[in-house]
Amino acid sequence: MAAGALPALVVAVAAPSLWTAAAAWIVLTLGLMLADALLAPSPRRLTLAAIAPGVIGMGRPERARLTAAFEGAGPRQIEFAIGLNPRLSAQPDRQTVRMHGLRAEAELTLSPVRRGEGRIEGVWARWRGPLGLMWLQRRGPPERPVMVTPDVAGVKEQALRLFARDAPLGAKPLLDRGEGTDFHALKEFQTGMDLGDIDWKTSAKHSRLVGREYRTERNHHVLLAIDSGRLMSAPAAGLPRIDRAINAALLLAFVSLRMGDRVGLFAFDSKPRLASGLASGPVAFPLLQKLATAIDYSTEETNFTLGLTALAGRLDRRALVVVFTDFADTTSAELMIENVARLMRTHVVLFVVFRDEELEALTTKQPVEPDDVSRAVIAERLLKQREAVTARLRRLGAQIVDAPADTLSTALLNGYLDVKRRGML
Repeated sequence: MAAGALPALVVAVAAPSLWTAAAAWIVLTLGLMLADALLAPSPRRLTLAAIAPGVIGMGRPERARLTAAFEGAGPRQIEFAIGLNPRLSAQPDRQTVRMHGLRAEAELTLSPVRRGEGRIEGVWARWRGPLGLMWLQRRGPPERPVMVTPDVAGVKEQALRLFARDAPLGAKPLLDRGEGTDFHALKEFQTGMDLGDIDWKTSAKHSRLVGREYRTERNHHVLLAIDSGRLMSAPAAGLPRIDRAINAALLLAFVSLRMGDRVGLFAFDSKPRLASGLASGPVAFPLLQKLATAIDYSTEETNFTLGLTALAGRLDRRALVVVFTDFADTTSAELMIENVARLMRTHVVLFVVFRDEELEALTTKQPVEPDDVSRAVIAERLLKQREAVTARLRRLGAQIVDAPADTLSTALLNGYLDVKRRGML
């Protein structure tokens, strides 16, 4: 229609009596568009579907598939688009594929953004008529929800590697004998045994060296306390810190339950948000997983006094308290230290913080502009404040796990096994 505008103007100027040619051109164009729409495959003959997993773990993208099937004739190619709620993202969210017969398929990657109920709010498909003048489009119905949960599959993979005989990482938690302080039996002394384990009276009686064998202590209380405040929603290596903490906590829970300990979950920000009872046995892991999924993101400041006081009130015997948190200023760190010190009078505290790789990168970055120097100085000061806080906690007797986000789970598990090996509980 636009292409005929200039010739119609020339005709109207040169031969005003032929002005009807312009109107005829418009009618012809509209007729061609109508014919294109009628000749194109009808949207009513199209079936659209999205095949996606029902559950996706944070940090673990999954593949999804879009399908389109026509009844009768189909176009040469079709364009897909997908709409998602803010808890999911798709790559690519729009793509064009060729038809194979009467069917077309497109694959995409669904990436979780936040835990909760993700939704595929709609699937769209559109195609051109045979003349290429008209687009026809159809929207498919919303699909079933996609639950975004902690990365349980990754937790189980890590746990299985650690429990394997040839586990390459960390200490092996399958050693029922030879670790801990729970006496198991007497055995003939062998090279490599600790000299302090020799039972001298029994050795003198039998005229040969006899050593004491120990087994791993069980039925300890392990409480996982997760700070869900504002700072824990900040990203660390591509995922919110709270999701990193939940993944590490679930791995520790899985191993602790396998080793015979009793595990509980506690979450707090400005006030306690979640408090579970202590559970035992591997069958309790799905319950802890479900509770961890319910820990929401928060914009409120963390109240360490209220949170840790409520936590201490729930403990009726000596326990290992694993605190996942982060801090940004010395004022909040001072309140945190005060309440952690009160908790350590009775319990063993394993304090888990994220190494701030962003600040470390700023201190080592080659300065190009004057602002780079200012950023490096401020970053260095913040790192020294963090080091001072962790040093104070160590002097008070807390066990510190300070590791990059990617290796936090392994470092935490090794810290837990070290506490058990040293008999601190």
